[in-house]
Amino acid sequence: MIDLRSDTVTRPTELMRETMAAAEVGDDVYGEDPTVNRLESLAAEMLGKEAALFVSSGTQSNLLALMSHCQRGDEYIVGQLAHTYKYEAGGAAVLGSIQPQPLEFGANGSLDLEKVAAAIKPDDFHFAKTRLFCLENTQGGKVLPLSYLSDAADLARDYGLAFHLDGARVFNAAVKLETDVQTITRSFDSVSVCLSKGLGAPVGSVLCGSRSFIETARRWRKMVGGGMRQAGILAAAGIMALEKNVERLRVDHENAALLASGLKEIPSIDVEPFSAETNMVFTTLEPKRAVAMAVDLGKKGIIVSPEGRNRLVTHLDVTAEDIQKVLETIRSFLT
Repeated sequence: MIDLRSDTVTRPTELMRETMAAAEVGDDVYGEDPTVNRLESLAAEMLGKEAALFVSSGTQSNLLALMSHCQRGDEYIVGQLAHTYKYEAGGAAVLGSIQPQPLEFGANGSLDLEKVAAAIKPDDFHFAKTRLFCLENTQGGKVLPLSYLSDAADLARDYGLAFHLDGARVFNAAVKLETDVQTITRSFDSVSVCLSKGLGAPVGSVLCGSRSFIETARRWRKMVGGGMRQAGILAAAGIMALEKNVERLRVDHENAALLASGLKEIPSIDVEPFSAETNMVFTTLEPKRAVAMAVDLGKKGIIVSPEGRNRLVTHLDVTAEDIQKVLETIRSFLT
């Protein structure tokens, strides 16, 4: 099967499975799992932070970050379509009593900094206290410019806000910009990174920040049921993902560009601007036809979502040959 729904569908390679099976383990809640400790040290070093925390998912990582930065009744500024607001079940509000202040993303995935500044509440008991500014990189596959990140960091400092990055795919951004990932992350107080997307691990994310911040997050992790015991089996895959699979993200970007280029030549399907900056291609098609196409592709071993506005995602289980098959199949269906 060629599955283009998400890069979360990647499966561990045989070598990764062997590495997991051979992992040295201990009780991580006691801090005694050597493989987890090694993963956390590696992640902190790579992201340029003092410490890191291995967690079960990106959703949990972002939740711990928000709850560590904010108190009950505080507020965070975030994008209207950001995962930390829209796609993580409202955890910050439900579990943290933290109020979101969502703003519309620009076409390039950024938040207008003038609008961010205008949304910051004055010190008045009528309002929630604005404590945190969140960005997402990549956002819908789009890479935030380094100059924008610098200006956003200046704004956060000027207003005394903590600054969090949902960097689920931040390594995709670094590969696209041909820069070290620390160039992107250095201005943030905390960064969440998914190991289970393009990097190819089966489970897990890491949350990185200062030592005191991570200690607070560790307490919250325990409270929300995220303490894992012999988690080194999973951490071993995360280590391999960080050491072996970052540079190969470039292949996913090349395959996305190949897919976007081919789709643009097919009548009746539109490829959105900013597609294939990294590993995502966004298309629009008449909804009923999109459903029919998804069914037709499924019969031929290609899985896509049955939606009029669709996201096609390349990853380590998709080859350039697979892309050619996808293009031929879509072209056959639509023409």
